[in-house]
Amino acid sequence: MEKDLRQQKTTIIKIALFGPESTGKTTLAKQLAEYYETEWVPEFARDYLQEKWEENKHICVADDMMPIAYGQTALENEKLATANKYLFCDTNLMVTKVFSEMYYGFCDPLLNEAALKHEYDLFFLTDIDVPWEKDDIRDTPEGRETVFSVFKQTLIDTKKPFITLSGDKECRLAKATSIINNLTIAKEKGFSSNDFVEIYNHGTDFENVFKQLEIFKNGIPKSNLISPATVNNGILSLSEAEFQEKASFYDIHKSEFKLKKFVPASGAASRMFKFLTAFLNDFDINKETINAYINRTKDRELPIFIVAMEKFPFFKEVDKKLREIYPDFESLERDYKNYYFIKTVLSPDYFDFANKPKAVLPFHEYKTHIAIPIEEHLNECVHYATSGEVSNLHFTVSEAHQSLFEESVLKLKDDIEALSQTKINVSYSYQSKKTDSVNVDLKNKLVRDKNDKLVFRPGGHGALIDNLNQLDSDIIFVKNIDNVIQNHIDEITLYKKALAGILITIQQKVFGYLQAIEKKEIQKEEITEITSFLKEKLNTDLSSDFNKFTLENQIEKIKELLDRPIRVCGMVKNEGEPGGGPFWVMNDKGVTSLQIVETSQVDLSNKKQQEILAEATHFNPVDLVCGIKNYKNEKFDLLQFVDQNAGFIVEKSVDGKTVRSYELPGLWNGSMANWLTIFVAVPLITFNPVKTVNDLLKAAHQPQ
Repeated sequence: MEKDLRQQKTTIIKIALFGPESTGKTTLAKQLAEYYETEWVPEFARDYLQEKWEENKHICVADDMMPIAYGQTALENEKLATANKYLFCDTNLMVTKVFSEMYYGFCDPLLNEAALKHEYDLFFLTDIDVPWEKDDIRDTPEGRETVFSVFKQTLIDTKKPFITLSGDKECRLAKATSIINNLTIAKEKGFSSNDFVEIYNHGTDFENVFKQLEIFKNGIPKSNLISPATVNNGILSLSEAEFQEKASFYDIHKSEFKLKKFVPASGAASRMFKFLTAFLNDFDINKETINAYINRTKDRELPIFIVAMEKFPFFKEVDKKLREIYPDFESLERDYKNYYFIKTVLSPDYFDFANKPKAVLPFHEYKTHIAIPIEEHLNECVHYATSGEVSNLHFTVSEAHQSLFEESVLKLKDDIEALSQTKINVSYSYQSKKTDSVNVDLKNKLVRDKNDKLVFRPGGHGALIDNLNQLDSDIIFVKNIDNVIQNHIDEITLYKKALAGILITIQQKVFGYLQAIEKKEIQKEEITEITSFLKEKLNTDLSSDFNKFTLENQIEKIKELLDRPIRVCGMVKNEGEPGGGPFWVMNDKGVTSLQIVETSQVDLSNKKQQEILAEATHFNPVDLVCGIKNYKNEKFDLLQFVDQNAGFIVEKSVDGKTVRSYELPGLWNGSMANWLTIFVAVPLITFNPVKTVNDLLKAAHQPQ
C-alpha cells in the first residue's frame, strides 16, 4: 500500500458521513450511492480490523491508526475515479483522528494534519437515535452521548461544514437527499459550503434564497397604475343607515361562523423610537445643548416629544423612576432632565421601550389605569369577533416576545371576560424564518457581518400570509397592533361589523353561483347576471373575447374568477399618512383589478405613474375582514393567490454599508392580490396608527 495521505483534487461533490460507531453511516452511504447512482467509500478499518481479529483475536491498538489512515485515503481516491457527480464516504480521516485521541490520548501529527486538510463539501453528523448493534470489532453502547458530543465538538472546533441527521433510515435518506439537492444548486450559484450550512441552520428556505438572488439580479417589475380607486369608482360608499343595516345583518348571521381576530404584532418597537435612539447615539450632553443638536440635525420630531412630554401615558412612571435614580433630579438643568428622561425610556436597565413589542407599551391613559394595545385588542375582540359567547384572538409574535404577551394576557383577560361575559381564546404564531431574506451589497454579493456570518432580515409582513393560512376560521378580522384608540369602541365596532356584513352578503351570492355551477344548473341567460355581479359588485372585468367562448368555457371562466378568498377592506381619506392606497392596476396579462399599492411599488421616474399616485384620494388603514373558505366550507390555500411579482427590494444599512434585502409581497398588497376585493370608505376614526411615539399625542390617543 502506498503511504500517501493526500486527497486527489476533484470537482465531484464529496459528502462525509461522520459520527460514533453504530449510528447508521454505512447504511446511509449505501442508500445515497444507490439513489444518486454513484460510488460510496467503505470503511477501510472494518476489513482491516476484522482480519486481525479472525487471524489471532487481536483488537485495534494505537499502531493501527496510521495504516488505517493510509488505507482509507487510498480507498477514497480509488473510488473517486469512478464516481458520478457525487461520492459518499462512509468514514474519513477525521473519524480516525477522533478515535485515536479518544482511545489512545494521542494522534500522529501526520494523521492530524491530513485530517484537517481533507476537504468535503458537507459532513453529515449521524445522531445516536438509532439502536446500537454489536459486532466483533465494535466497542460498547455505554457512553454514546459523550462520544457523540466529542464528534460534534470536533466539527465545530475544526470549522467543518456539517448538518446533523436524525430519525430512522427512511427519514434520514429523505432529509439527506433534499439537503444534497439544495447543496448542489447552491454550489452552482457560488455559495460556499459554510454559507450553505448557515442558511440551513437559520431555517431559511433554500428555494426562497435562490429566488431572492434572481430578484436582486433582475429587479422587480413596478405596478402599472391605471387610475386611483375613488368613491363610486372602486370604493363603495355607504350611508350611516346602510352601515347600521350591514352591521345588523352580521349580528344576525355571526353564529353560523367561526370568527377570529388576527393581529400582526411581530417585532420590537424600534422604529417607533427611532428618532430618540438617533439622538442618544449622536448627542453629547457635555458638548452641546439639545437645541443645538436640533438645529444641527434638523430633527423635527425631538422638539415635539420634549415640549409635550407630560402628555405621554408613560410620563408619570418614568418621572417617578428618574427621581429614584437621580435624588437631585429636581435641581438639574432642563437639558439634563430631558436627556435623562429619554435615556431612561430607552435604557435596557429601566424601560427599554425600543426593544419591547408595541403590544406591551403604555398607549392610553384612562381614569383608572394605563392601557397597553393588548388590552385594547382584547376589548375590541369581544365587541365584534364573538359568537356563542366565545371570542378568538390570534397574535403573530416574535419568539423572544411571546412570554411578554402571555404575561399581559394573563393579567388582563379575566377582568375583560367577566365584564363582557365572553370567553376569550388567545393563540400565537411566529413569523417563519424560512421566509427571511439574505442581504446583498450593491454588486449583488452576499453580505457578511464583522464575524463573517451571513446577514439575514425578516421577509416583511407578507410572510404572515402563511400564518393566516394556518388558521381554521370562516371570517377573520385583521387589524394592526398599533391601530387602536382610546374610547370610541362602539363606533369602531359598528364599522368593523358592517365590513363583516358586506363580506357575508357577497359570500352568500358567490357561493350560490358556485353551487349552481357544480350542480350544472347555470343556463345561458344566467351568465349575464353573473358577469354583471362580477363587474358591479366585485370590480372584476371579463376579457373582451368572453362572449366568443362556448357556454362550457364561459362557465369555467366564471368559476375560476369566483372561487377565491374574499377580502373587504376599509378605506379612509388620505390625510398624508405614509403607506399604501387603493388603485386600479393592470397586470402583465392585461387584466385590470383593484389592488392596495405601496409607494415603493410605483415607478416614480415615470411622470404618468407619479401623477396617478398623486391623485389618490384614500389610504389603506389595514382594516380587513377576510373570508378564507370556499363554497364547500374547505380552506383555501392562500399561498396560491399571491402575486409573487409584488415584492420589494429595500435598502438598509449594516455596519455602515448599504445593503439590499427582499421583502415578500405585503400581507394586504401582493399577498392578497388575487383575492376577490371590495373596498369600502370608512371614517377616519377607524384609523389611528402609532408609527412613531409622537403619534400618541394625537387627539384620538389622548384622554377624552
